[in-house]
Amino acid sequence: MADTFTSERRSEIMGRITSKNTQPEISVRRVLHRMGFRFRLHRDNLPGKPDIVLPKCNVVVFVHGCFWHGHACKRGSATRRPKSNARYWNSKIDGNVARDALQAKALSKLGWRRVVVWACETVDAARLETRLRKILVAPKEAGRRHQRRRPDKKAFAP
Repeated sequence: MADTFTSERRSEIMGRITSKNTQPEISVRRVLHRMGFRFRLHRDNLPGKPDIVLPKCNVVVFVHGCFWHGHACKRGSATRRPKSNARYWNSKIDGNVARDALQAKALSKLGWRRVVVWACETVDAARLETRLRKILVAPKEAGRRHQRRRPDKKAFAP
């Protein structure tokens, strides 16, 4: 099947695809912020340059596009691949998946937990928040859990 756009138009369309501050990434950041998390963005000193870094939890979050990273959803490339220029796209997507696996190993060796949020999961904010709550411990709860409550000595003095 031939491309429906001219090569100049296709180049223009592909040139507008960004890797930072995408709509799915912003959705995840909003949910995390509402949950009380504070984070850093796009730390280039970590393998894979994670989209979101939660330093206090030692967690990195990658917000992956379903097509580009081979997700098995209806929009992902695991179930359907482009028919035009198939050799290029198959090697591109397979390379992304392989690179993601290498980066996951490297992050694990450094002691980071890796969370992948797929673009299709960002459509429903409530469902996304539920999933993130299961994975992450909210900062307020973590603080309470690790605080020791010692009785005030003055309260027990005769």
